Amino acid sequence: MSETYAYLSTEWRDEALRRLQAELPPEKMNNITTSMSNIYKNCPGDAEKFLMIECIDGKVTRVETGEGDAPDAEFRISGDYETFAKISRAELGSQKALFTGKLKLKGNMAKALKLASLADRINKVLSQIPTKY
Repeated sequence: MSETYAYLSTEWRDEALRRLQAELPPEKMNNITTSMSNIYKNCPGDAEKFLMIECIDGKVTRVETGEGDAPDAEFRISGDYETFAKISRAELGSQKALFTGKLKLKGNMAKALKLASLADRINKVLSQIPTKY
């Protein structure tokens, strides 16, 4: 049986990077260069956490997780831990979360909307990681 990972742990992060690189070739990511830091508020244990994903020429080159200040990125998206967990489980679309005010975006909104389908591709891959939230 496959291992279950604690959400946002270093093991989960390593598995996320491995899967994203294996399942999302550059063409599927429109050869885009961008980065986003998701800032998780109201996490279990009261810490603020982050998930940072970077793509260069469509290749996912970096996935980071941790507590405290998120790395600088083109987009900074903040919201409740539970909202991000629903997105990572593919129970909630990132665009819907943004438009209903569940997430707050810092960055170019027009570009973010163009990239929303790519974010959904990333979240579909992340949703397949056996995860304990």
